Amino acid sequence: MSIFYSFLGFLIGFGLVCFTIPALIRVSFAKHLYDTPNERKVSKVVVPTLGGVSIFIGFIISTIIASDGYNFGELKYLIAAVIIMFFIGLKDDLMDISARKKLFAQIATALILIILGDFRFTNLHGAFGLHEISYASSFFLTMFAMIALINAINLIDGIDGLASGVGIVITSVFGTWFLLTGHYEYGITSFSLAGTLAAFFLFNVFGKKNKIFMGDTGSLILGVIIVILAIKFNEFSISETGPYTILSAPVVSIAILIVPIIDTLRVFFIRLSEKRSPFSPDMNHIHHSMLKLGKSHLSATLTIVFFNIIFIGFAISLSRILSINNLMIIILAGGFLIAYIPSLILKSKRSSESIKFENSAKTRNIEQREFKSEPALSMTSKNPTLTAIPLKKMALKKEFKHSTLS
Repeated sequence: MSIFYSFLGFLIGFGLVCFTIPALIRVSFAKHLYDTPNERKVSKVVVPTLGGVSIFIGFIISTIIASDGYNFGELKYLIAAVIIMFFIGLKDDLMDISARKKLFAQIATALILIILGDFRFTNLHGAFGLHEISYASSFFLTMFAMIALINAINLIDGIDGLASGVGIVITSVFGTWFLLTGHYEYGITSFSLAGTLAAFFLFNVFGKKNKIFMGDTGSLILGVIIVILAIKFNEFSISETGPYTILSAPVVSIAILIVPIIDTLRVFFIRLSEKRSPFSPDMNHIHHSMLKLGKSHLSATLTIVFFNIIFIGFAISLSRILSINNLMIIILAGGFLIAYIPSLILKSKRSSESIKFENSAKTRNIEQREFKSEPALSMTSKNPTLTAIPLKKMALKKEFKHSTLS
């Protein structure tokens, strides 16, 4: 029955998003609630940004209906957190709010989840030699992870389909593991979100008249749900002893969330190296580099999602062979290496184009100097017969002079 309810949650979420998005688009254009293109945005057309409203509706209703009958006391805290993120994101999409206010809202949400819902990392599974950690360490680690991951999900929402595509992969992997290990309520939650994201993905990527963005509303909701799923994945793995046990669960979690984690760390490093605020906006994200290489939004999204899946399989396979610390080094190093490949290719391409331009400029300069240094061609050099005429006259003149003297 758990598979049935998970599938039901997926279908309800999918259907609600398909039903609500056309109406939201009509309201957005009627009330001028859309994204205005500028130099920092890859989209150059006017697109509504209220897709997060449909994600909110689809997720909340599908999760409540599909989880009926299961003991899910933590659901109320999950819904409370989603509602807070919904209103903060909606206000930001409609009016723009300061980063400080958003941070305060995220801290309040994290406090509700940690203190009331008891969503915490309580064990590091041997990472850095640590297993069970104190409440204070657990509190601050979870607080940092929540705020960091919520903002990381928000940052990757830069091209069509990327945030929702990565979200579908993450929720599907977590949801499948929850169902296999008997944690059905979280399996249903995961697939309810996957269904809403799948429908949104279609409108966001393939929509023409019905194209829509998820905005901060959608990305903040997505971030807070994914954080909760990641925490539960790690906590349930502590006592799991069946055939689906995940060793080195924290590192496997990093592999599942590799796209937002690596991309955020990378852009923060670039901004700090340029002596800018790590929160200053730019176009140095992985997806921006891929667009500059000539890839379309869909092609860039599918490429990133493909590597996300590769990392997940890689981490799960090696988790039974390597220690957690060695696996962490390999996953993070591999993530940074692959993340820098598009920018390195772009830099190499620009360098070769610059060299070609400089060489062509030098060639033109040399040709111009040679042209200026050459004497103007006389008529005699152009036509040899003209040279022969005066020579012949000179010879006749000499001959006549000689004959008269003699």
